[in-house]
Amino acid sequence: MADAPPGQAIPTIPAAAGDRVRVGVVLAAGRSERLRLLTRGRSKLLLRLGGLTLVERAVRSLLDAGLERVVVVVGHHAEATAEAARQSAPGRVTVVEADRWEAGNGATLAAAEPAVAGEQAFVLLCGDHVFAGDALENLTRAPAPAALVDPNPSGETWAEGTRVRLVGGRAVAFGKDLEEPTVDCGAFLLSPAVFPCHRAASVEGDDTLAGAVTRLAGVEPVVVRPLPPDAWWQDVDTPHDLRTARRRLRRSLSRQTDGPVSRYLNRPVSTRLTMAVAPLRLSPDLLSFLSCLVGMLAAVCLAWERPLMGGILVHGSSVLAGVDGETARLHLRETPRGTRLGGLTNRMVDAAVVAGLGIWVLQHTFSSRSIILLLGGIAVAWAALATAGMGLTTILGLPAAVERRVGLSLGGRDGRLFLVTAWAVLGHPMVALAAFMVAWVV
Repeated sequence: MADAPPGQAIPTIPAAAGDRVRVGVVLAAGRSERLRLLTRGRSKLLLRLGGLTLVERAVRSLLDAGLERVVVVVGHHAEATAEAARQSAPGRVTVVEADRWEAGNGATLAAAEPAVAGEQAFVLLCGDHVFAGDALENLTRAPAPAALVDPNPSGETWAEGTRVRLVGGRAVAFGKDLEEPTVDCGAFLLSPAVFPCHRAASVEGDDTLAGAVTRLAGVEPVVVRPLPPDAWWQDVDTPHDLRTARRRLRRSLSRQTDGPVSRYLNRPVSTRLTMAVAPLRLSPDLLSFLSCLVGMLAAVCLAWERPLMGGILVHGSSVLAGVDGETARLHLRETPRGTRLGGLTNRMVDAAVVAGLGIWVLQHTFSSRSIILLLGGIAVAWAALATAGMGLTTILGLPAAVERRVGLSLGGRDGRLFLVTAWAVLGHPMVALAAFMVAWVV
């Protein structure tokens, strides 16, 4: 394996003002001999990663970055690839077939020219590249033409990737034979001038995408957008690449604001569960209701003085509460409505758990009507928060840094439910109830 040359700093070039790009192009024509044991002769773009085929993931990544429609260029196993692309976003995908796709990815790109006619710029994405984070959104805000680059690739990535020669913060050449430390990520913001550039390169026998973009750099300045620190990308060319992408995708499902309970107890379980059920393509809303159902059963068990089962179900509900959001992120289906529904079901469970603990306490400690009214008031308060569909940090407008401190103090929802689980299993409902309320006040 070749060693990567030292990384280099890339000057930041301000994003261009004006309208954002509207159209994306996905190159989905390749065969990939190195994945033939997995593809069994089909297009590698039909391989599944996190429940989505690679072509679906590419399409949804572009739409998630704010684009309005996507053009998918197919070649090998064209019919099945085209069908998967259309199903990824019905009504927003146009499929074109490249006659000369075997000549190179530059020839594949050329087939998209009629479909992007009239556009001032478009985002180009290699369909076998997987992205996480805001990498593509950052690219769409660049002045066209532009390339997304990785200035500090691993040795393996550098050895396999297309290197980029930079001069003054701009890309001037692309190629696998260069010795530059930077590699491109297979994502570009291009102007229509790339098509005549490809034709010129093709006349000289070069039908690669690198050849077309290199000639474009001789006509127009090609700026670079470095991969953001919180983003990653993976070119899927081998079974090892696919396993690496799956592992990185699972790890990316966590949240920066996760408290210690989520980070070290819940997420290791929930993210694996999310990846396991991903091929079923379950609705995140359905998973929210499932988590709510488990939470309600936990509350019933607590009220019936079944501490072990109740505590286990409380923690199970806490774990499942992460699966709905993880599934939405994994399938690139996050919506404000889904977020509100998740918040609503979480608060309903919280109210039920408080009520269940309260009934358990009342059966042995209190009989005063005022205590019953107090518990009722607590449940109503939680229901009000559920209707709002917000966490307390959101209601108070606290910044993310404060939210992280709340999580570390076990004041987050994961911490509160963990305290309930621990004290309920030990048979101390009053302590569980008090710990829950104190953590919530924190």
